[in-house]
Amino acid sequence: MKILKEKSREYKGKKYFKYKINLPEELLRDSGFKEGDELQAEAKKGEIKLKKKS
Repeated sequence: MKILKEKSREYKGKKYFKYKINLPEELLRDSGFKEGDELQAEAKKGEIKLKKKS
């Protein structure tokens, strides 16, 4: 997996980006996440944790 950087828009000369990660279907199935689920993220140095929004 890689982190993908995508230009979102440009406003008043400033560029805005969004970042995406393509997850294998097997990981989604194992996690119980489904397409369209809302997630929340928690980040620490070297890791990002995702969980379903409550």
